[in-house]
Amino acid sequence: MIAEVDMPSRPESGTGGDHWLAVRPRLVLASAFMLFLELALIRWTGSNIVHLSYFTNFVLLGSFLGIGLGFLRVGRTTRQPYYSPVVLAGLVLIVLFFPVTVNRETEGILYFTSLSTSGPPAWAILPVVFAAAALVLMGPAELVGRCFPQLPRLEAYRYDLVGSLTGIAMFSLLSFAGAPPVAWGLIAAIAYGALLQPRSLARYAGLVVVPSLVIVGALTVETLTPGTLWSPYYKVTYERTDFSGVPIMNIAVNGIPHQQAIPAANRLEWERQYALPYERAAAASLDDVLIVGAGSGTDVAIALSKGAKHVDAVEIDPKLRELGGTYHPDQPYSDPRVTTHITDGRAFLERTGNKYDLILFALPDSLTLVSGASSLRLESYLFTQEAMRAARDHLKPGGAFSMYNYYREQWLVDRLASTAQAAFGHKPCVDEVGSGQQAVITAGVTPDAQRCVSEWAGAKADTPPPAVDDRPFLYLHGRDIPSIYLIALGLILLVSVVAVRAVAGPFRRMRPYADLFLLGVSFLLLETKNVTGFALLFGTTWVVNAIVFAGVLVAVLAAVEVTRRFRTPPLPVMYAILLGGLVVAALVPNSWLLGLPLPLRALVAVVVAFMPIFAANVVFAKRFADTADATVAFGANLLGAILGGCLEYLSLVIGYEGLLVVAGLLYLGAFALLPRPARAL
Repeated sequence: MIAEVDMPSRPESGTGGDHWLAVRPRLVLASAFMLFLELALIRWTGSNIVHLSYFTNFVLLGSFLGIGLGFLRVGRTTRQPYYSPVVLAGLVLIVLFFPVTVNRETEGILYFTSLSTSGPPAWAILPVVFAAAALVLMGPAELVGRCFPQLPRLEAYRYDLVGSLTGIAMFSLLSFAGAPPVAWGLIAAIAYGALLQPRSLARYAGLVVVPSLVIVGALTVETLTPGTLWSPYYKVTYERTDFSGVPIMNIAVNGIPHQQAIPAANRLEWERQYALPYERAAAASLDDVLIVGAGSGTDVAIALSKGAKHVDAVEIDPKLRELGGTYHPDQPYSDPRVTTHITDGRAFLERTGNKYDLILFALPDSLTLVSGASSLRLESYLFTQEAMRAARDHLKPGGAFSMYNYYREQWLVDRLASTAQAAFGHKPCVDEVGSGQQAVITAGVTPDAQRCVSEWAGAKADTPPPAVDDRPFLYLHGRDIPSIYLIALGLILLVSVVAVRAVAGPFRRMRPYADLFLLGVSFLLLETKNVTGFALLFGTTWVVNAIVFAGVLVAVLAAVEVTRRFRTPPLPVMYAILLGGLVVAALVPNSWLLGLPLPLRALVAVVVAFMPIFAANVVFAKRFADTADATVAFGANLLGAILGGCLEYLSLVIGYEGLLVVAGLLYLGAFALLPRPARAL
């Protein structure tokens, strides 16, 4: 068992030793608040600034910078971090007064549309959000860091992990309950009030109470806005109107027009694309229909009007389904022929044993990214070659698959058509309707199961190949990183270097912990690979995402407990086990895991994914227990996560499996930088 380094019983200057809370509960509370605040910022800013819906890492990286700076600031000042609630109040006011709806004319992996922009341009608002996120998170991180010198290394780390798990659990419970932002604001206000110890009542009132009231008040106004709901994925706004006697409900998510609930008869009359799947499918009857992206119910109502005897309606967002069930003019979800499934479409295909006469991908466009994964959208795994093969395998003899959307780019239509061709083994029907590359792509399980008016001309020479599960980036034309990301990531790294130098002083303080820095870089890549892998295996739902992040923290906590209580192998041996785990993870294909029964798939996936995570954190725990300066060492590790967050975008070029190779090389680099005395640990 490793002998922990005993710390002085008297707190160091500036650690807050006379706080009304004892150090352990204070550390748990501060850690829980830090992670909760990070998740809430990512969720809330993305709902009001549409650029962040497609670049969630922007706030995440700002949070990592702030947390790292907070740890590095410990011991350099005795002042309370009153700046944190003040900056958060300012950020809330700026975002609510200057929201950004959308600018979707940018090409790359982001999005396509003809909608105009409202609000500040990206170059003006994004730096403000990044800087504010860093400053806001720096406060709780500094409070966490001040607890570290008062406890043995690994005990402090253990309580930090317990707090982080508590923060995830709290945010997940609020997501499950559909809690609005005012609930997040109230928790932030209470946490600030409990953690920030007043030097004087006047200062406490001005720098804690007043900003907290501003935060809660502003978020209350937003919460009480009529026609606003909060789902685990979006800020959903809806408006019920009447157009020439036709009842319509317009729905927007995160400030983007998303869908309309319209009577089936009117939708079929106004937009021909909704009727084409039924005209192109040659099935004699529609006994069973699957609709992925059922939303508020219009596509379900159309299927019922076409004679479907049973419809499985799959929708990932419970609030969109709730709106459709309450307000859709046709009340399709009340029909006994309809069964609703609130889950990810690809996950449903992988789990169900049902067969269908018609499978529809009905405008599945999530307009958001999976939190914690740099470029993975909620629907990314629906448009891969493997997904369309899964759809083909769930068709009855004579059945057909169809998908439609406003694609707006000819190469995108051709890419999806060529994906269907690769999955089904023959050319699909491709109908382009109206303007803006509005298209319907239909493929029968055999050529005889589809009725095309004219044959698709085939993909052009510059059409990208089909997206695959390892690189599910449908909207990325080339195998590269879009310049907008390269510029943004370069600026983030530059700002981070300057900020670390300004707050922490000379970099030589962190030089002895270069290996811990690389451990932070590689662990972020490993975490991203696991988030995306579990999203493929079990769905891109918020529940799966929360479970994965919690599982990672549990694995880290287990590694800490094992290191504290038992004698573990020397660091060179642990590095060998870690690299062996990465090799195993690289050799086990997702296609094989998807073929396993669900319970066995979960067991194997957990073992394969968490074995290297456990080994990596035993390495970190052993090394961290031996460091001379706990806060600087921990700060260096956290700052490494910033570079890791930037390197995540290599997946756009090399795929998610390639991240394991990069992580392995970085772990080798960390071992090479390991101080010679530490190799005997």
